[in-house]
Amino acid sequence: MKSFLLSLVIPVFNEEHNVKPLLERVLPILESYNYEIIFVDDGSKDKTIEVIKSAASHNTHIKLISFYRNFGHQMALEAGYEAARGDCVISIDADLQDPPEIIPQMIEEWQKGHKIVYAKRKKREVDNFFKKETARLFYSFINFLSDTPIPQDVGDFRLIDREVVTFITELPERARFLRGLVAWGGFSSSYVYFEREKRHAGKTHYTLSKMINFALDGITSFSSKPLRIASYFGFLSATFGFSGILYAFIGKIFLPSHLVTGWTGLFVGIMFLGGVQLITIGIIGEYITKIYHEVQKRPQYLVKEKVNF
Repeated sequence: MKSFLLSLVIPVFNEEHNVKPLLERVLPILESYNYEIIFVDDGSKDKTIEVIKSAASHNTHIKLISFYRNFGHQMALEAGYEAARGDCVISIDADLQDPPEIIPQMIEEWQKGHKIVYAKRKKREVDNFFKKETARLFYSFINFLSDTPIPQDVGDFRLIDREVVTFITELPERARFLRGLVAWGGFSSSYVYFEREKRHAGKTHYTLSKMINFALDGITSFSSKPLRIASYFGFLSATFGFSGILYAFIGKIFLPSHLVTGWTGLFVGIMFLGGVQLITIGIIGEYITKIYHEVQKRPQYLVKEKVNF
């Protein structure tokens, strides 16, 4: 049952202090399998590449793909999927918040016939209240908008079958929200539960602005409902505007002494209608941006160097 090839894809960005501890925990687990470890360096500025190269010089199963610059976590994962040769592919981050010790359990679930095995967080006590609540709200919101449910409390720590890898890498779209694409295919899935650990070293690379951009990418990649909601806001603003007109008309006739002339028109026109217009323009702009990137057809990433391929 262990004659298959296992590919472990690890995106890294400025993780020089995490690579060695990760390998110390991963390698004893993988020794009983036929494996390859693919590090994808997303334009690190520290000594991450040097640390990986040093490990790769002693173990040819360890491979490296390095980018010219930072193209983003999703692009690093995509490059790893495209390079992986395994019958199953596991993606994991290098910060050791996701324990590699559950990899054998994931493989067992895969061998039962499941095409996708998600590592689901049973507890995430190490995350602060803000991060936990924003993650919950994001998945609730995207699942409300999307026709394809995306599993909650899972990240990019998952096992996918070769069939799923081929499906993802052959998709023509350039907006790669992989958590959604994996779920969109409808392949049979299972879960392995774990307790999230503290980050081993360094700081998280997912700042608030990156989290917001990630959420917008996910929502606009898997739903057109925001455009319909924008239309609903348009009708709603028109209704409020018409109500304001009625209020001003009735007040002018029946309560002229209590009516502040011009106040209603300014309030309705500027505060509400202006806000709705800006929201609508922003939503439309997000979709136009995606069309713009699709039309450009630029490479999704540029590989600077490969080691042990």
